[in-house]
Amino acid sequence: MIEHGHSPHEIAARIGAPPGRGVLRDAVYGGIDGSVTTFAIVAGVAGAGLSPFVIVALGLANVLADGFSMAAANYSGAKAEQDNIRRIRAIEERHIREHPEGERREAREILARKGLEGAVLEQATDAIVADREAWIALMMEGEYGLGGVDPHPMRAALATFLSFLVAGMIPLLPFLFGLSGGFALSAWMTAAVFFAIGALKSRWSLAPWWRSGIETLLIGGVAASIAYVVGTLFAA
Repeated sequence: MIEHGHSPHEIAARIGAPPGRGVLRDAVYGGIDGSVTTFAIVAGVAGAGLSPFVIVALGLANVLADGFSMAAANYSGAKAEQDNIRRIRAIEERHIREHPEGERREAREILARKGLEGAVLEQATDAIVADREAWIALMMEGEYGLGGVDPHPMRAALATFLSFLVAGMIPLLPFLFGLSGGFALSAWMTAAVFFAIGALKSRWSLAPWWRSGIETLLIGGVAASIAYVVGTLFAA
């Protein structure tokens, strides 16, 4: 997490292998959307007064089809981002090969904007351009704002699908088990999921857990309420 040691070995290991952004965004995205869309179906069908069988059929179809669709879209997006990083890297490699002096001036400007000046600036520039990989990494970060860790498309897709699947199944459980008062149970369980997701993601933010949980609960509640109201318009 954020807290870490500062021994020479710990620093070298951490800086040498940065973790990147991880899958937090993908998991939260998939979990919230899985809960919202599945409960939206439950609320809409219940509002229309249709049978629990219809709720289960449409809900399962949503969990599997929409979950896969979201995972595929996330994979494609992360893959496009990865391909763009590789394209820009190839451009920088060609520029360094064909216009080394111009690229050296760019590297010097990037270092100057980091606060270096005078002899230290010149020495740092010479040291950077002497190492081709370090030079390219500096240009990627300083000129394009791209970090040193590429996205992982398959990891992002799996995190999205699994979180969508788990969270999306919860609103269906009362109907799958034939429990009485299925809609009320589904609503309470889904609300608990919304709150839990929000409270969990506060672990990676400065917001208190209860505020993050309430925020996510309100977002999901609005979406579910809209679906229920629309469903009642078609009630027999």
